[in-house]
Amino acid sequence: MLTEERLQLIQELVEKRNSISIQELMAELDISESTARRDIALLDEQGRINKVRGGAMAKDGRYLTKDDTVSSRQDKNLEEKRRIARYAASLITANDFVFLDAGTTTELMIEYLTEKNAVFVTNAVSHAKKLSHRGYTTYILGGEFKATTEAIVGEEAVECLQKYNFSKGFWGTNGVSAESGFTTPDLREAMIKKTSMQKCAECYVLCDPSKFSQISCVKFADFANAFIITTELSEDVVPFCQDYVASNNVLEVRK
Repeated sequence: MLTEERLQLIQELVEKRNSISIQELMAELDISESTARRDIALLDEQGRINKVRGGAMAKDGRYLTKDDTVSSRQDKNLEEKRRIARYAASLITANDFVFLDAGTTTELMIEYLTEKNAVFVTNAVSHAKKLSHRGYTTYILGGEFKATTEAIVGEEAVECLQKYNFSKGFWGTNGVSAESGFTTPDLREAMIKKTSMQKCAECYVLCDPSKFSQISCVKFADFANAFIITTELSEDVVPFCQDYVASNNVLEVRK
């Protein structure tokens, strides 16, 4: 394949998916890591895509490309987050092997855990510390520490996930859209979410109503790939949702 043909194909893949990782490019095009990195750098220089750590993103101004810090998010919509967290925690049963994603709502779940015979894997240092202090067997992924969200990310963390098979998992999200699915601003964090979901039997996304119809730049799962736990469905979301069940004013939704 000629270089320009490969560059055009990479650009088309990025634009179709909104983002792509180095590993995905290597597998998709059967190319080396050095070639993938070189091509991404060249396309970025030409203004055709945006180079990011670990891969590339489409050039589209519609998407949010920056995470808020944990401290700035902790008190936002706190009442809704607590109701969501309490309900999510009640879903954990004896002998569950649980993945707990980094995030302020997933962190609140720990306060409401009652089932003692469960084991946890997390990519959040704060979650691991709280779970351990409460007596739970807890494993934390190895990899790069991302200060903004206080999450462990990167290729090493993705590789760590390959050995696990979770019975249940709980994730945060920056955006939920029936068309664009579940999205987040950071490609490295999206890969952790995507991989852990693929290794999980039951997937739950925790989101307060402000996340609906929002789109961040990196998709990590389709809308139908997880149950949604929230406190309210806006009118623009209801047509896309079926079979939702109310419990303590919290809705568990699945497309």
